[in-house]
Amino acid sequence: MKALLIALVVIAGLMGGPARADEFADYFTLFVATRDADSVGKLRKSAERGDALAQTVLGAIFQLGDDAVGIPQDPTEAVYWYRKAADQGYVIAQTSLADIYQSGQGVTQDYAAAAFWFRKAADQGNVIAQISLAEIYRLGSGVQQDFSAAALWYSRAAEQGNIVAQTNLGFMYANGQGVPQDYTAALGWYRKAADRGDAQGQANLGGLYLSGRGVPQDYVAATHWFKASADQGNAGAQRNLGAMYFFGQGVLQNYVLAHMWSNLAAATSNVTEIRDSATKNRDIVAAKMTPAQIAEAQALAAAWKPIGPGFGP
Repeated sequence: MKALLIALVVIAGLMGGPARADEFADYFTLFVATRDADSVGKLRKSAERGDALAQTVLGAIFQLGDDAVGIPQDPTEAVYWYRKAADQGYVIAQTSLADIYQSGQGVTQDYAAAAFWFRKAADQGNVIAQISLAEIYRLGSGVQQDFSAAALWYSRAAEQGNIVAQTNLGFMYANGQGVPQDYTAALGWYRKAADRGDAQGQANLGGLYLSGRGVPQDYVAATHWFKASADQGNAGAQRNLGAMYFFGQGVLQNYVLAHMWSNLAAATSNVTEIRDSATKNRDIVAAKMTPAQIAEAQALAAAWKPIGPGFGP
């Protein structure tokens, strides 16, 4: 029961606006606390009468399954009830339906349908839908690739304070995708996200300080932001921080820390370019180290744990 409740509250928190999310979470919390076969029957009757909230809750129950009342996972039923509520403009149902079509969870994957329902929710101001729609346009999944549309939807989510959208919009400005290339604008969006702890925003901000694009070159600032991101486990920032220690840029030269950070990036990155370059950097610095220094660096890497937002001190 607890797992089902948590899952449904997460759906509400991610998919709805504040009022709708609270409404959904409160309704479902009450339902879970008292649910039995009879309460499920009452919920279905409310859904059949056209209650969009009941339809959405019922759709979520079928999407996740609930052994306590004998309801197995049934994506077809989930889609049916989500669609009923989505057609009434219920934003949580729209985003949930879009997510099912995008993931192909128990249904035929349909990016065009996902884009359609994300757009419905995005037009109502739903941040997650706006980001998802931006990604669909950026990648051209189910729609014609359109960087301008991607930048537009990232912008709308970024203006609502979403740090993922802020970082992605900064990337669009830095690379001139869908908007005129503008490093100053990129710097501004990266900083908004970085100041609130977004690891990728911190890494990208460090990159601008390192290269001097949109801001005077500043190795100390670059190292500061790479370190903030690396501490959270961002492999690209870890690789870059290792290079800063190797060259003594913004920090005192330290081969042990250069090896440690390069080693962490090489071991954890799922991006081939980052993993390969970090491995190369680690091997280059290792050639300048004593066996004792290498052993110290390896011990530091083995003992390292992420810190920062979401990780604790």
